[in-house]
Amino acid sequence: MADSCCTGASRRAFLKHAGSGALAAGPLLTTAGQAVAAPPPATMQGPVAKLRPFDLADVTLADSPFLHAQHKTEAYLRSLVPDRMLHNFRRNAGLAPKAPVYGGWESEPAWAEINCHGHTLGHYLSGCALAWRSTGDTDYRRRIDHIARELAACQQAANSGLVCAFPGGAALIAAHLRGDPITGVPWYTLHKLYAGLRDAALLADSAGARAVLLRFADWAVVATRPMGDAQVETMLETEHGGMSEIFADLYVMTGNADYRTTAERFAQKAILAPLAKERDHLDGLHANTQIPKIIGYHRLWEVTGKAEYASAATFFWRTVAQTRSFVTGGHGDNEHFFAAADIADHVFSAKASETCCQHNMLRLTRALFLHDPQVAYADYYERTLYNGILASQDPDSGMATYFQGARPGYMKLYHTPEDSFWCCTGTGMENHVKYRDSIYFQGDDALYVNLFIPSTVRWQAKDAVVTQVTQFPDTADTRLRWSSPRPVDATLKLRHPQWSATATVLVNGVETVRSITPGRYIDVQRTWRKGDEVELRLVLRSAVHVAPTAPDIVAFTHGPLVLAGALGRQGLAPGADIIVSERRYGEYNDTPVAVPVLAGNPDALVAAIRPGPGALEFTIPAADGAPVRLIPYHRIAHERYATYWKLGGSGEAA
Repeated sequence: MADSCCTGASRRAFLKHAGSGALAAGPLLTTAGQAVAAPPPATMQGPVAKLRPFDLADVTLADSPFLHAQHKTEAYLRSLVPDRMLHNFRRNAGLAPKAPVYGGWESEPAWAEINCHGHTLGHYLSGCALAWRSTGDTDYRRRIDHIARELAACQQAANSGLVCAFPGGAALIAAHLRGDPITGVPWYTLHKLYAGLRDAALLADSAGARAVLLRFADWAVVATRPMGDAQVETMLETEHGGMSEIFADLYVMTGNADYRTTAERFAQKAILAPLAKERDHLDGLHANTQIPKIIGYHRLWEVTGKAEYASAATFFWRTVAQTRSFVTGGHGDNEHFFAAADIADHVFSAKASETCCQHNMLRLTRALFLHDPQVAYADYYERTLYNGILASQDPDSGMATYFQGARPGYMKLYHTPEDSFWCCTGTGMENHVKYRDSIYFQGDDALYVNLFIPSTVRWQAKDAVVTQVTQFPDTADTRLRWSSPRPVDATLKLRHPQWSATATVLVNGVETVRSITPGRYIDVQRTWRKGDEVELRLVLRSAVHVAPTAPDIVAFTHGPLVLAGALGRQGLAPGADIIVSERRYGEYNDTPVAVPVLAGNPDALVAAIRPGPGALEFTIPAADGAPVRLIPYHRIAHERYATYWKLGGSGEAA
């Protein structure tokens, strides 16, 4: 995998000096691919992160559901034809398309008004860049370079840095810049292409992608420069993705002050100002419109050092993760935030918990954690990773969900391979090829172990390899095996999650720590030698979660895992959960089905949960005494389920 190391000078400069939140899985690398601690350049006025991520190429996944999910997404990425995604880009540049266009959001009239044509290509570039960095498979690099050449040809033919796939071509964004009424979300769509080109340039070291990206960026600088601040704020009332983050990254990549200015202009003040003052004004707002803005605020804090950006990002995270989230880590109904007091009116919606929102909340969580390594961030990350991201993929087809609602007796619905191309299709191309980006983090002399996933990390700064062997969550323990050619002084920081009452650490079979304080890191500091082994023993217990303002609505968990009632395939034909239109969630397969009723005191109910015949299988008695099978929600596929229960409520699904 030597050819996966960084060779471009521009990439070296960025990755040496970039703040830790720069990329979805961004490493800090020298030309040898080694993670290093480097001071920011004079142009960086924000804080240096306390922790650094590992290069994706330095972490290897062993057999687990996460590796299975990665392989499924890799197969999907390889099945797609780049020239079909490039169809509308070439047409808008006056060039003949080389392949027919894909369906769904990319071309079908039913979705024309949202103007998301071309978003898939950006996500695809990010997915291929992440897959390349993770696996070293040169097929992904070839695909990236082909797309970069084609986009460069479009720029040359159109004599413009703008590349787009909108049906109306450049006229749509021109109207938006003038302040004319438009339909759709052009900056949101263009942001996906900016992000894909950035990831291709930095993770796959594509010089072609970098050249297209910079010309594309310069076009935006010139196009927005004549606009007054009030005009920009009006424009930003329309969803615009993470444009502020992209231009902050471009500033760090190049030192071009125009990019920093543009980044701050894209930082919407109407959202920033109240959040910076710790005012929650989110009720009724479109959820995934906001989260990328907040990621941008955090990135701007790293670049500028302005406290208002940090205050807004941290307050937003606390508000959404701790007061607005479902037990799965998801949030929102029909894509919008609702008042926390109204959870009873929304929790049973078939259109709750948009998967893109979980994707972006994890990006924000990771960025915050690197500066403030609290277990609370890592616990939320784990909960949402299992119950939102891993749960979103069909383990058979590799397709992904749009919503993951909790309507009792409903089912997960997945996109088609070629006729949907929802936003969550796009983030799904990224989610499952970057699992390795948040298992481990490094401080100067410390290795943080955040996730219990079978894997190996090459800690190049210490010339050491640490291998994690675990069957978690089937079992509540994990082992870490140390290998290095010479003794090394270092600290392993092992997460004691809030869900485990105790944590016990054994080094080479001898108990060294017994923690009774969940929510902290356990430090194991010593001189490590080849063959040393650390065992972390946790406690997985079932628990009940009562909706704060609806005491008769409950959900059950086992450790970090949400337990779902597995209700069978009643009324479902094979393949009925692969669908074209995300708008018809709640209509597909909506035949009323019998759903068990739970009744009684919540604490008594959780005490009545009994182990089933298999690992992580349980039963709970229904009101009529019949056992209800409970399994981890992330293992639910192709059957009806329930995650939230209204105690003593109706026994029929809506």
